[in-house]
Amino acid sequence: MDQHEHGAQYPQTVNPAGLATPGGHYSHVSIANGLIFVSGQLPIDATGRKLTDSPFEAQAEQVLANLASALVGAGSDVTKLAQVRAYIVDVGHWASFNEIYARWAGDARPARAVVPVPALHFGLKIEVEAVAVV
Repeated sequence: MDQHEHGAQYPQTVNPAGLATPGGHYSHVSIANGLIFVSGQLPIDATGRKLTDSPFEAQAEQVLANLASALVGAGSDVTKLAQVRAYIVDVGHWASFNEIYARWAGDARPARAVVPVPALHFGLKIEVEAVAVV
């Protein structure tokens, strides 16, 4: 059955300016039925430089800047976030992440999970993915 028969939209993909080229077979953003799905953002700057040797706080700020760029590039913004999931390599960074995130998110309070993981790609310390509305 064709998705359009029920008013559904085929997903559109976006790779916003200001973000490094995706490092694998994915897009930074997929938009479907009024929802924006942002792929996991790592602390990689727009030139592709990985912040592997940077402190956790610098990595967290870069990841959230990447998330904001992805949202804006998809026609949304931080105030339209519905859900955020952060993966951190050390639960000891939770308090620091929470402080940086609260400052970044402002009045927005989407659903959120902070998940401790044993390791992330390239030895990075944080990855964040999200869902927002257009």
